[in-house]
Amino acid sequence: MLELTDPVLPGFTPWPADLAQRYRDQNLWAGATFGEVLATRAAAAPDRLAIVDTANSWTYAELHHRARSLATGLARLGITRGERVLVQLPNRAEFVEVVFALFELGALPVFCLPAHRAAELVPIAGAAAATAIITCGTHQRFDYAELAATVRAEVPTLRHVLLVLDEGQEPHEGARDIDEFRDEPADLPPTDAGDVAFLQLSGGSTGIPKLIARTHDDYLYSVRRSAEICELDSDTVYLATLPVAHNFPMSSPGILGALWAGGTVALTPDPTPATAFPLIERFGVTITGLVPPLARLWTERAEAGPTPDLSSLRVLQVGGARCQDELARRIGPALGVTLQQVFGMAEGLVCYTRLDDPIEVVVSTQGRPMSEFDEIAVVDDHGVEVAPGAQGNLITQGPYTIRGYYDNPEADARSFTATGWYRTGDIVSVRPDGNLVVAGRAGDWVNRGGEKVSAEELEALLLEHPGVRDAVIVGTPDPVLGQRICAFVQPADPAQRPTLAAVRKFVRERGVAAWKMPDKVVVVDEFPATGVGKTSRKELRRALADSAQGQSSAQHAVR
Repeated sequence: MLELTDPVLPGFTPWPADLAQRYRDQNLWAGATFGEVLATRAAAAPDRLAIVDTANSWTYAELHHRARSLATGLARLGITRGERVLVQLPNRAEFVEVVFALFELGALPVFCLPAHRAAELVPIAGAAAATAIITCGTHQRFDYAELAATVRAEVPTLRHVLLVLDEGQEPHEGARDIDEFRDEPADLPPTDAGDVAFLQLSGGSTGIPKLIARTHDDYLYSVRRSAEICELDSDTVYLATLPVAHNFPMSSPGILGALWAGGTVALTPDPTPATAFPLIERFGVTITGLVPPLARLWTERAEAGPTPDLSSLRVLQVGGARCQDELARRIGPALGVTLQQVFGMAEGLVCYTRLDDPIEVVVSTQGRPMSEFDEIAVVDDHGVEVAPGAQGNLITQGPYTIRGYYDNPEADARSFTATGWYRTGDIVSVRPDGNLVVAGRAGDWVNRGGEKVSAEELEALLLEHPGVRDAVIVGTPDPVLGQRICAFVQPADPAQRPTLAAVRKFVRERGVAAWKMPDKVVVVDEFPATGVGKTSRKELRRALADSAQGQSSAQHAVR
């Protein structure tokens, strides 16, 4: 347990002292905490609506009071400054209340997704040495209280299971209803803007979880700059459509950006058009963010018409993965919005297309860094900068990009240069106007016989095929070529399933090199999704491996 005098979390990698001082001198790090931001908003506009969901509606004054009340109760329970607390809640108002209560207390939320199960939560809790988990009872027919009990049984440091319960739900054995800990607000020891505020999860975590420690100073700069670029103000109504624990809907500009600007946060428990579209009309939503598969679903639903009144929606952000140009061109006309592409990572760097950018920039790029203090470079596999405009590996540093993972030197050695630049794992090129074009993740390229094939490039070609609704390219192991190319495709018409011959003929007619031709086509009704709704290439690769193993076993049995 940390003593009150500890300024940072052990295992946290700080910025070099000279850089940190520069960021403070330039007022990038403004010296405010999240708790202070909420207090300021509550004092300035106590009756303004802060949070709304399908069951709750709280003003800034109410949110501030609830957060301080819960923080006081959690302190009575024995949760103290610096302790790590897993937060696994769906998109509901209590998520914001819990997080700001922990900010008030100086305890550190560890943000977990609703889709996480014991296989993810146990190592996360162990790596964070978490002392508590705050979750719900049941949600969408899944028993989160039982999951939390499983995690506590496996993690020795985990002392408390607290549940956000709906009316009529009872606490699980060994868990406690969080409503027991709403006390009259009391003064608590102050936190410092340089302290670690929370831990996020790296999007590509495998094995030992990669935890990302963010300070009040650095993250609030990211939030503030995002809100400025996205032109948020007190009239903003931001709809949290993606799981709100994810970095994109949290801060780009997300729920924290909306609260920083004095606007309203609306939350939907379900991102499908059937649920989200009526809420856009009901709450007067002005901006929201989606991953590409959901953007496609929303666009197709709007094109099919009619829909609820979506006229309040002015900006639709798409991020989390590359949005193909074909889809990007359709979004604005279909939904009557300005499209904004967002490219970023929980480790730091965030790029946006600007709201006044020409349509060609919005459709065909993933934007440019949001801060003039972001430093980026594009390098080859040996760390040497490539020629201007050429593709290479993106590395970055800046006032809100971390310098190392939390207590994970092995991951640091892979992901950071000797001078502290973060290796993003993205293959990009930078245009003369400063906008980035993302070619894909380094791991998403297929190395076929020594020739590297961009999954993004081939997917874009396949989307031009009239019989293909969506496509994902993955590599499958091959003893001769190293990898072969497998195209997973969703048919535009389920009754007309594209064949390998037809797909290869289509690609060949576009003048593509022979080594970029798909070796296999697998037709599927839908793609597996990650916890945040992005297409899971990992699961597609696993399905291929399972299929190959099954075929091998069958052949062995025949022999």
